[in-house]
Amino acid sequence: MAQEEDPTEISGTDARSGATPHVTRYVLGISLILIIVLFALVLLWGGR
Repeated sequence: MAQEEDPTEISGTDARSGATPHVTRYVLGISLILIIVLFALVLLWGGR
């Protein structure tokens, strides 16, 4: 396998080739809150 003598350097934005809207942090945060509320309701109603 031949090696390149002059490697190509590109920026991080060009390497990603897309937008990063940070939606995942909101989905994880909302999901965590909903699970905690759901577990609290199950504990209150199921613990009788």
